[in-house]
Order: sequence, then C-alpha cells, then structure tokens
Amino acid sequence: MASIKEEEVKLIGNLPSMASRKVEIALQLKGIKYEFLEEHDLKHNKSPELLKYNPVHKKVPVLIHSGRPIAESLVILEYIDETWTQEPALLPSDPYERASARFWSKFIDDKCYPAVRKYLTLGSETEVESARAEAQEGLQFLENELKGKKYFGGETIGMVDVVAVGVAFWQQTLEEIMQMEPANSCQDFPLLCAWADELLGCSVISDNLPSKDKFSSLIQSRLQFAAAASAASK
Repeated sequence: MASIKEEEVKLIGNLPSMASRKVEIALQLKGIKYEFLEEHDLKHNKSPELLKYNPVHKKVPVLIHSGRPIAESLVILEYIDETWTQEPALLPSDPYERASARFWSKFIDDKCYPAVRKYLTLGSETEVESARAEAQEGLQFLENELKGKKYFGGETIGMVDVVAVGVAFWQQTLEEIMQMEPANSCQDFPLLCAWADELLGCSVISDNLPSKDKFSSLIQSRLQFAAAASAASK
C-alpha cells in the first residue's frame, strides 16, 4: 500500500491568482507531482469540485492530498513543508525563525497585497495616494527585513519569499498597466529590488508567474467593469 505522501495530489486553482501561483511554486520547488484543476470563472461559475472541497470560503487555492482538502494558501504552504520534508525547506527548523517566517508571511498577505489591490478601486486621487503610501509603508518593513540577506529565508528561497513573489511581479505589473508613479522604486527600496531580481531569476519562480500580456488583459477588463459600475452609481 502506498504511503500517504505518494498518493494523489491535486490543486484547485486559478491561473491569474497569485495565491494559486504560490502553492504551485512550493510544489515544484519540492518536486511534487500534482494535477492542476483550473477554475475558469470564480465569480459566476464555481466548479462542483471547489464547492465540495472548500464549502466554507468557496475560494482557491485548495490542495487535495489523498482525497483530503486543505484550504488557504499559507496553511497549504505549511502543510506541503511538513508533509514533504525534502529540500528545500520552506520554514526554518529554529522555533524563533519559524515563528518569524509565519509572521512576515501573514504580514505580506494581510498588509502588502491589500494595499496593492486598492490601486484597482479607481477612487479619487487622494484615495490612490493613500493606497500608495500604505503600500510604501509595508514595503519599507520588508526592505528592513532583508538587510544582510539574499532572500527572506537567508541564502535559500523560503516560505516568505514564496508568499512575497507578488511583490516582485504583481505590483510592478499593475503600476505599468495603470501608469502610476512606482511605489517600489529601486532608489527607495534597493534591497527589495535586488531580492526581486534574484527571485525572478529562479526558473521555478519565473515559469509559474502569469504572462504580463494575459495579466494586463485581465486587469484592464476589471478596470473597465469597475469604471462602468462607478459611472452607473452616480
């Protein structure tokens, strides 16, 4: 009988979703074979599989291991690291460093990404500037955390680096699309820029990021929808 580690692994995800991308990156860094089940329309037509395996939040990603579902990207990343213990380790063995990695992972998900998403609200100039200031505050904390390090995990890619992959890609892409003044310029955040270049130089990372053309099309369609909704409400 096969051990649970050798049994079937599936991932319910969505290609533009950075949360899904993070889990795919972790699986591939660990060399874990899996089947990707794509959700094409999360807003209007969620699949029966997603509703079955994540009935609480009905969101991606969901990892299915031996028929057992694990939801929420940070929880999934820890599960992957604890279940498949081969290198690279996503979390350090030292309890303090492990707790610190969990803290910064949650900080990025709770603080940094929401600030970037505010760029998509099409609010007033004041609201946009407020969102940019909030993003810069979060980035400054990350800049400070990188002092003396190649990656957040030290000399090798770890969980915080995987969680923060969108900082290296997503925000820059959104700013290019929306032609905003950069919130993460290399002049202001040289360590973050050096880290991003190093991270995106890893083929497992770069190969699992959405193409900028496809991502641009997706964001432009969302911007148009938001603009139409805003105009209709006036």
